[in-house]
Amino acid sequence: MRARGFEPDYPAPVKAEVSRLHEPPIEANGRRDLRALLWASIDNDDSRDLDQLSVVEPLPDGDTRVLIAIADVDALVVKGSAVDNHAALNTTSVYTPAEVFAMLPEQLSTDLTSLALNQDRLAIVVELLVAGDGTVRRSDLYPAAVRNRAKLAYASVGDWLEGHGPVPRPVAAVPGLEDNLRRQDAVAQALERRRHEQGALSLRTIEVRPVLDGDALQDLAVDHHNRAGSLIENLMIAANTATAQFLDHQHFPSVRRIVRTPKRWDRIVALAGQSGERLPPEPDAPALEAWLVRQYAADPEHFADLSLSVVKLLGRGEYVLERPGEAAAGHFGLALQDYTHATAPNRRFPDLVTQRLVKAALASAAPPYADDELARLAQHCTEREDAANRVERQVRKAAAAMLLASRIGEIFDAVVTGASAKGTWVRLRNPPVEGRLEPGGEGLDVGDTLRVRLVRTDPEQGFIDFARA
Repeated sequence: MRARGFEPDYPAPVKAEVSRLHEPPIEANGRRDLRALLWASIDNDDSRDLDQLSVVEPLPDGDTRVLIAIADVDALVVKGSAVDNHAALNTTSVYTPAEVFAMLPEQLSTDLTSLALNQDRLAIVVELLVAGDGTVRRSDLYPAAVRNRAKLAYASVGDWLEGHGPVPRPVAAVPGLEDNLRRQDAVAQALERRRHEQGALSLRTIEVRPVLDGDALQDLAVDHHNRAGSLIENLMIAANTATAQFLDHQHFPSVRRIVRTPKRWDRIVALAGQSGERLPPEPDAPALEAWLVRQYAADPEHFADLSLSVVKLLGRGEYVLERPGEAAAGHFGLALQDYTHATAPNRRFPDLVTQRLVKAALASAAPPYADDELARLAQHCTEREDAANRVERQVRKAAAAMLLASRIGEIFDAVVTGASAKGTWVRLRNPPVEGRLEPGGEGLDVGDTLRVRLVRTDPEQGFIDFARA
């Protein structure tokens, strides 16, 4: 963490400031009291820093009212405070198998500013009116008081929605919640279909998680995306879009989340050509999406390899300032022009900044940040996100290096994930572990497949080295 410029420990002023905090009053400033609704959270099994809740209400005309509550972190983390300054330094929570380095102290992120089970909490609510075909007819944002009725987990809810498991106990324990979650799932799928019709990309990458038994490393587990994950993902994308549009309509600046038009579109075209298809010579998201759908239908077993290649060629996400009246680059992968990050203020600093902008707009106050300050924050948050990804990747690779240490000399099927003057990187198909290819990778490019031999591991540095076989 320190080598990447993070401060993993909370300084004394932060600890002292947090010790003086207490829950803010719920009945304040004209917030809507929505505590009676069937709010529920869906997150990882062990997550306690809960940022969002959701609930839906079917309407007589066939539309659906969707409510997404975002934890009002700004109510306790004041701009310019010691806690805020530390959060602005790191800008993100960093998740490693051994330890989570939370952006905010636990007294906040897992308690006072978490939408915890059976606790009355302050929130900013994003309200959407969604048609049956997934079109968002209108949206609104406002402050409210909410109460989480059920703390749910992706795995059990996903199994249930997909018909592989029973109704989770926390769902069955709340009358009406089972029906509400099924309605949420239906709306989320409609939103997703609508996005893909507009060119959002269908990508299915593999996430590997080291499994620990106490302090002992046992295995590498593959996390499979399921319907519960898609439910939350689709509602959050809609909420982020609505938030960006709200700030635009209020003539407020915003920090947008963008993925630029891919510079390496020619390589994506070449990959399509290898499958016997042609993509347009200029970047075209709908055409790329149509090809991806056909490729998944033709070869679902290896689609994760293709998805990873496309993700690498699209390039990284960035935070950028958008001033009123200007247009940011948009998010190529989601096929959205208006997109920000607003739904995880306990975990990401850009979301907290966006929340403060929203609250200022709702109060008809001036923006709490000047444009040049927002531009600097956007660049800093992008740099810190990249650094956090490197920390997390290095720890994952250290775990993989430990598990592969006894397999030196074995040969594996692999796909190229990076190729530049700095070197060539590959990911094995099984286990899905990434490492560096020793000299001899000339002429290879992202998406090429090959066989490699494991030649070296260094858990201390997180190094895994392969040679072409």
